Amino acid sequence: MSTTTLIVSAFVLGAATFAIRAAGPFLHTRISIGTRWLELMSLAATVLLVALAATSALADGDEWSDPARPAGVVVAGVLAWRRAPFMVIVIAAAATTALLRLLL
Repeated sequence: MSTTTLIVSAFVLGAATFAIRAAGPFLHTRISIGTRWLELMSLAATVLLVALAATSALADGDEWSDPARPAGVVVAGVLAWRRAPFMVIVIAAAATTALLRLLL
């Protein structure tokens, strides 16, 4: 892929992102969305985030990841569920992953 193609693609993507984000305040008063649709959109965002976390934790490119990474994600998930502070979650997940990689 040429440099020109990359620059044009980045510009088009940036312009489209700006247009979508700018449309929100302009269309907010003109379009009303039902509460059921708002609930579904919120649920869809959660499902997409969980799917992204799962695929990132279990796969590393074309191969399965080592067992330490999913273990760190599980530790982070449990601590987040228990409402631990964010820094505690990050440090515990990183420490779990590092310790398991050291042992395995």
